[in-house]
Amino acid sequence: QVQLVESGGGLVQAGGSLRLSCAASGRSFSSYGMGWFRQALGKEREFVAGISWRGGSLYHADSVKGRFTISRDNAKNTVYLQMNSLKPEDTAVYYCAQSQGISWSRDQSDYASWGQGTQVTVSS
Repeated sequence: QVQLVESGGGLVQAGGSLRLSCAASGRSFSSYGMGWFRQALGKEREFVAGISWRGGSLYHADSVKGRFTISRDNAKNTVYLQMNSLKPEDTAVYYCAQSQGISWSRDQSDYASWGQGTQVTVSS
């Protein structure tokens, strides 16, 4: 079992930037794909970005493409989400999750472990 702890959330003005981090401990981090999801108040959780075990395959949802970038540092057991040009509609709780395999997936059921989430609030 892996433990995931997100950090880096906060309040930012529209157009600003934040970098989320997700530190992993326990089960081997470098052997699994990772994903970032978000859930806005009153909405379903949605897939934001994914990265394969060595970082060779990346995916960003259309809503964040060109503004957000997922990356990972296997030496530090950490996955990141760099968020630029933030918009009020990016306001949500952001979760990192570890895939059950080496790749990422848009399907939440393909993720075995989840962090507790970090709040991102973008003011207009």
